[in-house]
Amino acid sequence: MLKKIKVEHVVCGMFIRELCGSWMEHPFWRTRFLLDDPKDLASLRDSSIREVWIDTSRGRDTEAVEAVVTPEERDVAVPAPLQFIPDTGRDREPASTREELERAATICRKSRQAMTSIFGEARMGRAVDTELARKVVEEITDSVTRNSRALVSLARLKNADDYTYMHSVAVCALMVALGRELGLEDTELLAAGEAGLMHDIGKAAMPLEVLNKPGKLTAEEFAVMKRHPAEGHRILQAAAEALHPVTLDVCLHHHEKMDGSGYPEGLTGEQITLYAKMGAVCDVYDAITSNRPYKAGWDPGESIRKMAEWADGHFDPRVFQAFVKSLGIYPVGSLVRLESGRIGVVVDQSSASLLKPVVKIFYSTTSGCRIPPKIVDLSAPHQKEAIAAREDPAAWPFPDLDELWSGLPQERQTRDRREA
Repeated sequence: MLKKIKVEHVVCGMFIRELCGSWMEHPFWRTRFLLDDPKDLASLRDSSIREVWIDTSRGRDTEAVEAVVTPEERDVAVPAPLQFIPDTGRDREPASTREELERAATICRKSRQAMTSIFGEARMGRAVDTELARKVVEEITDSVTRNSRALVSLARLKNADDYTYMHSVAVCALMVALGRELGLEDTELLAAGEAGLMHDIGKAAMPLEVLNKPGKLTAEEFAVMKRHPAEGHRILQAAAEALHPVTLDVCLHHHEKMDGSGYPEGLTGEQITLYAKMGAVCDVYDAITSNRPYKAGWDPGESIRKMAEWADGHFDPRVFQAFVKSLGIYPVGSLVRLESGRIGVVVDQSSASLLKPVVKIFYSTTSGCRIPPKIVDLSAPHQKEAIAAREDPAAWPFPDLDELWSGLPQERQTRDRREA
């Protein structure tokens, strides 16, 4: 039996079925668990969560404690997972990139924990926790709706050990941002986000020695890795009723290409759905901008340029154009040289032009040294500065480049990854 009770009535031995409140407001990355640790009970009571659902068939009952549940609720279970209904009460007010980055850092940390759990359960042959996935998608969608660049940019900052889990988080955010640019409705955005989050779940079935190999894969190893879309589709089939149909589609088809050279089915053109085309673009962008076991990630601006070279035959033109528009020709984090000879890093986009982002200038090539950081909106009236070229971060001694654009100290970024 399911009961909703006040937090002060929760005791060890109860099975928590649902925490009533935002996923970001409680200290747990799980949504269902047996509460058997007094420290977890103390953390729950110290959080802002005031009520929880418990499952008395799987844990301790309230006994003498009266449950906070109306007669109408007694016959109603906890809301079904992944019902794609927009929640208009959620915090979706627009925010600047700077304002959203701090919240995005917390979302990235908790999402990484959640995806580690989901992949771990899948690796052990257990069903996907669709409720946990739903909460991750909701928080990411809310963040991207408030500001389409903050979380997308921050999720790119992953180390090689984080890649498998944070790649899923990043592609989820990229799918939502791209969906907004394509004009998808709220319900469709949540579907796109879920598809992005679960698109690589099949990697949980791949041999770890192949998945985490630090060097180039052999032909035989690559053949093994090419099975991950089909393996992911198989894993998701067990939870298909709780997942949006496009999630299974994107999982199976995100490596298809417009010219038919993709896999696993060699689909061409209109045989590939819009969501799978979106997944293909988002998957490639995050893969090439991320540090992976066998290569360092490329600069965001250089990655967009490279993808434009591959676009013909690989990506749907309309989808790729919308993707570039959602990120900018010079995405946040891109290192650029200005016509004045100064060096800066892109910290935001402007609404006026994709070619004129907001840049933090911090280095003079004339003097060959750092200068006091200055933020300049290249699209501002009477602004004479303009971007002359992209710069390769590897060619410059800027170890604090990520801190410059994100505003998050390097030790904070390191701590968040360690805590994750």
